[in-house]
Amino acid sequence: MAAPYHHGDLRTALVTAALTLLEAGDGPPSLREVARAAGVSAMAPYRHFADRAALLAAVADEGFGALRTRLLAADDVPDSRAALVAQGRAYVDFALAHPALFRLMFSREKAGGVPEGETAYTVLANRVAQIAPDRAEEATLAAWGLVHGLATLLLDANVGALHRGAVEATLDLLVDGMMARGSSKGSTG
Repeated sequence: MAAPYHHGDLRTALVTAALTLLEAGDGPPSLREVARAAGVSAMAPYRHFADRAALLAAVADEGFGALRTRLLAADDVPDSRAALVAQGRAYVDFALAHPALFRLMFSREKAGGVPEGETAYTVLANRVAQIAPDRAEEATLAAWGLVHGLATLLLDANVGALHRGAVEATLDLLVDGMMARGSSKGSTG
């Protein structure tokens, strides 16, 4: 009689292997590559993932969780303005530290919907709502668009001259714009 199948936490091992291969390689790995890296048979990934897209979705979800953790750490500042700038800096730093994962997270290759509960986006939205409560939805989209655009430019457009000070100055401009518009709403000018 054959021994029962047991690997321990195969799902976690597969996601970890896929993440390692993704960050070391030329693109998202195949299921066969992930199985080999995890030290299991080529069919073993199918015990937890229907296909490659499902595995990559799990890897992307891990990335979103890591990004959320970084944004929460950056948000741990009592001043709303400073916290929002710190979140933007953390977002860009995450993208630069994990370019392949960042690209996967926002690619169409990821299957599945938006994770439930507090996400990286809701961390941002909660902070923006403190600065621009009368137009939080639009301001959150503007803030996200700005930091995502900066991260993408730094990764893809060869803008090496754009240094950390320029990123912070751009984030400062966005926050100043949100705050100025909020304070001018009540003026008659």
